[in-house]
Amino acid sequence: QVQLVESGGGLVQAGGSLRLSCAASGYTFSRYVMGWFRQALGKEREFVAFISQRGSIIDYGDSVKGRFTISRDNAKNMVYLRMNSLKAEDTAVYYCAADSSCGRRCSLAAEYDYWGQGSQVTVSS
Repeated sequence: QVQLVESGGGLVQAGGSLRLSCAASGYTFSRYVMGWFRQALGKEREFVAFISQRGSIIDYGDSVKGRFTISRDNAKNMVYLRMNSLKAEDTAVYYCAADSSCGRRCSLAAEYDYWGQGSQVTVSS
């Protein structure tokens, strides 16, 4: 049974930092691209970042470039999202996701096979 469990969300002041974690189980973690997406209230799900199976390819959404860092630990079946210089507009539910073969479409939510339940991040201004 595949499980993706996010943790580390919460309330933070603008300018602060948080680190989200995602624990994966039930599949061969190292064979999957891992992504982070977010969805603010009333908005569509937005691409945040993805990391390839071995971490050699990384990409970020334009709104988080230079502030967020994605990383993974294949030995621990974990993926992380370090978020710095947080802004009120970063407030959203953050989801981790796994995909076996997104190719050049790893920024598209529809490509991903498995999803976590989400973790709320609220940034107060």
